Amino acid sequence: MSVLKAVQDVTDRIAARSADTRRDYLNRLDAARAKGVYRAALSCGNLAHGFAACSPTDKARLAGTKALNLGIVTSYNDMLSAHQPYETYPAIIKDAVRSIGATAQVAGGVPAMCDGVTQGQPGMDLSLFSRDVIAMATAIALSHNMFDAAVFLGICDKIVPGLLIGALAFGHLPAVFVPAGPMPSGIPNDEKARVRQLYSEGRVGRAELLESEAKSYHAPGTCTFYGTANSNQMLMEIMGLHLPGASFVNPGTPLREALTREAAKRALSLTAEGNDYTPVGHVIDEKAIVNGLVGLHATGGSTNHTLHLIAIAAAAGLQVTWQDMADLSEVVPLLARVYPNGVADVNHFHSAGGMGFLIRELLASGHLHEDVKTVFGGGLSSYAAEARLIDDKLTFEPAPAESGDPKVLTKVATAFSTSGGLKLLSGNLGKSVIKVSAVKPEHRVIEAPARVFHSQQGLQAAFKAGELNRDFIAVVRFAGPKAVGMPELHNLTPALGVLQGRGFKVALVTDGRMSGASGKVPAAIHMTPEALDGGPISKLRDGDLLRLDAEAGTLTFLGDERELMSRTPATEDLRGEHFGMGRELFAGFRALVGAADRGASVFA
Repeated sequence: MSVLKAVQDVTDRIAARSADTRRDYLNRLDAARAKGVYRAALSCGNLAHGFAACSPTDKARLAGTKALNLGIVTSYNDMLSAHQPYETYPAIIKDAVRSIGATAQVAGGVPAMCDGVTQGQPGMDLSLFSRDVIAMATAIALSHNMFDAAVFLGICDKIVPGLLIGALAFGHLPAVFVPAGPMPSGIPNDEKARVRQLYSEGRVGRAELLESEAKSYHAPGTCTFYGTANSNQMLMEIMGLHLPGASFVNPGTPLREALTREAAKRALSLTAEGNDYTPVGHVIDEKAIVNGLVGLHATGGSTNHTLHLIAIAAAAGLQVTWQDMADLSEVVPLLARVYPNGVADVNHFHSAGGMGFLIRELLASGHLHEDVKTVFGGGLSSYAAEARLIDDKLTFEPAPAESGDPKVLTKVATAFSTSGGLKLLSGNLGKSVIKVSAVKPEHRVIEAPARVFHSQQGLQAAFKAGELNRDFIAVVRFAGPKAVGMPELHNLTPALGVLQGRGFKVALVTDGRMSGASGKVPAAIHMTPEALDGGPISKLRDGDLLRLDAEAGTLTFLGDERELMSRTPATEDLRGEHFGMGRELFAGFRALVGAADRGASVFA
């Protein structure tokens, strides 16, 4: 299958730009592989430590050099609904690989914080930092040289990107990502959003709000809206790191367990000891990254991946830019309507045909590279499938020819939009990104005076005081990666949504982030250069006229540009009330972190 010229052009320029760094990465990968079966190189003392706690049978296997050993890196905790199902996975995986004469060990655990719990709280300052901490923890887990392959148990926002960055540091090992699936559908997400807005206006109390939230987030599994967590699952499948159809199967079902068992066995079939060696460093190449970006646009995925995919690519020696993303967005059709881009949730998306339907459509239209390595083998066309249990046997059947619900998932010929859900904004304030798939066309162009805040708390206070009942563009600065760690500002959505609902023209401009669930209010986020670096956003004042044009891809200060640049940048009192955990705990990290357009990562 041939790809569209525009898709191929982006792929080719990533490859050309990355020629030296990708070559260096692959050379390191090949050198690691050349060392052979890793635990065979360990001393007797090393090895004895490595299997001291194992059963006699596993000890006997690990003492030799032929039996394969699978590493398990897990993000299990029982506070995250998405990760609670992983409690039982190590036992399932160990049982599965013992049936083929192999062993498995939990190599290590990684932190897994919940952005839902920390949203609007001081802990949110640590959210983006946690991605790189997870990457480091993953690399430490794999550093024992005990493993021939690894499986990675992770779902949510920073966890999957961190696990993959860490896995790529050991890119000579095969890696299979194992999802846990979304919780069953609760109350509709638009109903939850309605109650949040009522609470923001003081029309319902905390009891009503908590009842609504608890009916939405109600069981083990991933939250069902299409934010970063579920965008992660889409990416792992379309980039060939899941088994086909694995992303959105609910926890606690026979099919979910069958997929987990097969993933473990599949990982061991890809080792250097066999005939189908497929290390993760070869799976993640420029074509896989472009496929991931295409999937992100086609589904209206999370803006957080404008950071994460750059950092993931860098871990594999690849250099990706926001311009690459913007150029793909121009040619990739929007095929999915999942909340906040519609009223459906990911369970409805999966029932309508899910990832198999989506991948088949995008392959047929030339938007995806078929000739890629995957953990399932056979190129990406093997992912145009759905997983099923037939007579208790796991099978992979062709994806349905027609969508089960064309209002949720549609064909390229009837796309909801001819361009993707994410856009790059540029202008005399710098660069930023915006998610437009959930923003109605009449709200995509806003020209209004700025109202400047140094924190999200400042905006919330102004809203509660009744100061924002007018047209304005909120500027929330000193929220970038070097300032406080780039926290999500999703808690601003209800207040801004209320103002938009009252008929005011409102938008947000920030060097912070919005949630992957950012929705109907236009939000220019990830602004770079950030305020702490003296970017133009640090020089804006209340009343400055700004224009956000998501259709044209511009964000502009409409006053005298020379006068703006001559202003002294604002500074924030680092000893003030918004002194956060990000400053207190990660000062060294903030000094090293890259800008938003370089992944906001120490690895990129």
